Amino acid sequence: MISYDDVFRIGKIGKPHGVKGEVTMHIDDDVFDRTDADYVILSIDGTLVPFFFEEYRFRTDETVLVKFTDIDTTDEARRLTGCEVYFERSKSQAEESNELSWAEIVGFNVVDISAGNIIGKVENVNLSTINTLLEVRSSEGKDILIPAVDEIVISVDARKKEIVVALPDGLLEI
Repeated sequence: MISYDDVFRIGKIGKPHGVKGEVTMHIDDDVFDRTDADYVILSIDGTLVPFFFEEYRFRTDETVLVKFTDIDTTDEARRLTGCEVYFERSKSQAEESNELSWAEIVGFNVVDISAGNIIGKVENVNLSTINTLLEVRSSEGKDILIPAVDEIVISVDARKKEIVVALPDGLLEI
């Protein structure tokens, strides 16, 4: 069984395209540039299910037209609308290339280098501001924003799923 710890979110299924079971897949990760994918994983009612490609083609940088194996009608395709799309971490090749996408670090533990303790887990990466922010949730449920800049992020270990940071004084109190 596939676990949410083993995958990262790359997008969402949109509406059907045409009459032969093709769907629109909106992606916000460049995983297709890094690897040859045979399948993606869809979250269907909370269960992760692999869906194999019959074919796919890019419509734009963020939109892919996908024909999944055994999805042959508009009605079958419509049932997939709104499903979150995930990709297996082990297939992304990021660990070997040492280039992680923002989506891949969601779920990583954030460790304070000075105290050596876990601050929390990355819940999201906010790209809407001038500085990219890691949205971290502490074990106590507190939301913390950490700028993803070289002066603060010391290292990222994909195998350990860990980001080591050197936080400025007072950042955790904000």
